[in-house]
Amino acid sequence: MGYLISEEAQDLVQDVKNFCDNEVKEQCKEFDRTGEWPKEMYEKAIEQGYHALEVPEEYGGPGLSRVDVAALLEQMAIADSGFATTISASGLGMKPVLIGGTEEQKQRMCDIVLEGGLGAFCLTEPGAGSDASAGVTKAVRDGDEYVLNGRKCFITNGAVADFYCITAMTDKSKGVKGISMFYVEKGTPGLSAGQEEDKMGIRTSNTTDVVLEDCRIPAENLLGAEGEGFKIAMQTLDQARAWMGCISAGIAQRGIDEAIAYGKERIQFGKPVIKNQGLQFKIADMEIKTEVARQMVAHALTLMDKGLPFTKESAIAKCYASDIAMEVSSEAIQVFGGYGFSREYPVEKLLRDSKIFQIFEGSNEIQRIVIANSVIGR
Repeated sequence: MGYLISEEAQDLVQDVKNFCDNEVKEQCKEFDRTGEWPKEMYEKAIEQGYHALEVPEEYGGPGLSRVDVAALLEQMAIADSGFATTISASGLGMKPVLIGGTEEQKQRMCDIVLEGGLGAFCLTEPGAGSDASAGVTKAVRDGDEYVLNGRKCFITNGAVADFYCITAMTDKSKGVKGISMFYVEKGTPGLSAGQEEDKMGIRTSNTTDVVLEDCRIPAENLLGAEGEGFKIAMQTLDQARAWMGCISAGIAQRGIDEAIAYGKERIQFGKPVIKNQGLQFKIADMEIKTEVARQMVAHALTLMDKGLPFTKESAIAKCYASDIAMEVSSEAIQVFGGYGFSREYPVEKLLRDSKIFQIFEGSNEIQRIVIANSVIGR
């Protein structure tokens, strides 16, 4: 999507590539094996300001368009999708404040990010995944404070975030209209992280429960009005889905790159296997689908940048690109043959990393409901 991005972002793409080649790509092999949080790697990324790409210019940020950020995020995902997920999830944590917060709340949050902080978005609960309205985390008003109790699960950046946007029920009798959104900062008494998940993929990202036990926050930390939390959460996810498509496209691109490089080196029947037309057709199909996914992401983000409706397009971008990431990763393994099944080579990791993108930010089954409802309604 280079033709769509600004000159500033074009320069940043090369900077991000150089950083990821030197500080992320190879280092993540060991972190993928151990599941260790690569603290030093993220500290270096924060020094470069990569975690703050989505901070709006009016609050001290770089003023990049969403398409600009997507080009940078895809470059990160080519190196390691767990790294890209951590950066993207911090932006996800910012979105509820940017959508529903006051000017004071927005500036306060952006200042934390610009000072090196990460964010987290807390919606999912053990009994409330696709059905977010089934959440039981509650917030009770007590004078000038709210008291939060409950447990969120599968929270990216759960143990490393500096602020959290958390949904909680303020009036159970109203269903989804009784859900509110709250801003909670790290170190607030009663806020803690659970054990880190031992995940199949994106193992360089941190995923934990977030626990709220009589967690008292100022009433002014309510985002929007009581009962607007579900609406803010859905608007947040509408935007976030395109970013998941962006990372998925990066995974697919890495699969293509690895398959071509290996196909040129592997000799069978006296010639590189890439010379076989059957594999060339396979590579061509991988490229076609990855480029379509990339352009769908760019389309959805362009609509956002222009202030036009984008719900359907964002759902398509996420759904299609994540399906393609799985398919292209599998085909990359096929090009490698038996070696593709070995952890000695990078392509098996791509398949493990890809799977979650069909699940989080709304499973692809949910995306198809969103898309169908949009088309039928139209």
